Parts: sequence; C-alpha cells; structure tokens
Amino acid sequence: MSDVRHVLVLPDRDAAEEAAEALGERFGVEEEPKLVRDALAGEDDAEDAQWLLVVEDPEDRLDPVALDAFAGEWDGWREEP
Repeated sequence: MSDVRHVLVLPDRDAAEEAAEALGERFGVEEEPKLVRDALAGEDDAEDAQWLLVVEDPEDRLDPVALDAFAGEWDGWREEP
C-alpha cells in the first residue's frame, strides 16, 4: 500500500461538506474525508478562507482527473502534490 492522499480545495465550508458527502457515493470512498479550514496568511475573515477536503487513497485507486472535475462542481480544484 502507498501513502497517497488527495487534497481538494473548495471555496467555502458548505461546498466542502457537500463534496465530502457526495465523495462516498461517487467514488466509493469508505473513510470519511478530513475537512480543514485554510485561512490565507494574516486573514481572520471566514470569507477569505478556503476549505480543504483531504481524501486518503492508500490503494491509489482514485483518478486525479476525475477528482479535479468533481471538485470543479463546487468551484474548487484538486491540489497537485
């Protein structure tokens, strides 16, 4: 097994929560993804924060292109490692 994880960057918490729920249905992900708030340096305003959805993929079976398109449905993207 490898130590692969994908990070999806989403514009807000609602989008991240919706994407986290849909991820299991769409990709068969069993482990719940982690939600992480990523504030820009020096910014305290919640509107300036991005939300990261961290998806563990130990078997390296998730398609990065499909994950990028998936995140795009919420105006987000997959962060390249």
